[in-house]
Amino acid sequence: MRLSLVVPATNSPPTLQRCLEAIAAACEGPDEVIVVEEPESLGPAAARNAGAEQATGEIVAFVDADVLVHGDAFARMRAAFGGDPELVALFGGYDDKVATSGIVAGFRNLLHHTVHQRSAGSVASFWAGLGAVRHDAFAASGGFDARRYPRPSIEDVELGGRLAGLGPILLDPALLGTHLKEWTLRSMIRTDFSSRGVPWVRLMLEQRSVPATLNVGARERASALAALLVAAGLLRRAPTLAIAGITAQVALNTDLYAKLVRRLGLAGAVAGAGLHTVHQLTAAAAVPAGIAAHAASATSRRRSRSRRPTRAGR
Repeated sequence: MRLSLVVPATNSPPTLQRCLEAIAAACEGPDEVIVVEEPESLGPAAARNAGAEQATGEIVAFVDADVLVHGDAFARMRAAFGGDPELVALFGGYDDKVATSGIVAGFRNLLHHTVHQRSAGSVASFWAGLGAVRHDAFAASGGFDARRYPRPSIEDVELGGRLAGLGPILLDPALLGTHLKEWTLRSMIRTDFSSRGVPWVRLMLEQRSVPATLNVGARERASALAALLVAAGLLRRAPTLAIAGITAQVALNTDLYAKLVRRLGLAGAVAGAGLHTVHQLTAAAAVPAGIAAHAASATSRRRSRSRRPTRAGR
């Protein structure tokens, strides 16, 4: 089974060389590696589409340029597709290593790792940081929607929804890579709100469904409500309410907080817990903003249709 790998790198990432070295060192590596570096104006969705157009393999895999794949990543991909002819797509997640220097990045990568570990199994989504799809299914789906998502956003999630209509998608918790991206508090909030939260709400409203896994799973929604309790308790100076929210957060996220303690130390874990609350509050704030954006878009479309000239009947 021929496997082609696409690495989008139009933003000239300094981690690209390390990414390619990890790919070259992996077992049962790809039959071809397509690095998309030009033109710089391409966003990740368009860059992945451009790479997939050049791919000759039955399986097209995607790895972000700031991810170091584990040595068995491609072997796992080949085994999964070879063992299940119905499988349409497969993806993994970040490992629990902290290969970055900042607390925000450490928290963010451990959060991603935890959410993907929780959601392992059959899903109706996709993740292009470390994932693969059958070439014919990718073509049939139309690929990533580069027009709607010209910049990094939820282009892989949206694609996953379309791929799920073609067959099963698997989240393999053992398909892992180390993430090298550095985050700041500002970039985290901006991403959670405008690049992921608002677009995700709009997508759910358009599809009239709420996924049961990943960042909008039941536990994540309950955790967001707990964060709102914490915020309400602090704003109202109601310690009982705040304590109830904190207790719920800890109970819902014991696995995450244990990883924060193990990888970042006690002080880092306390900071990480605060960042987790900020993350959840940002996601909650994206809900009304997403609803408003969806309503404005629907109104704009209706007005556009009403202004179209009609042919007079004879």
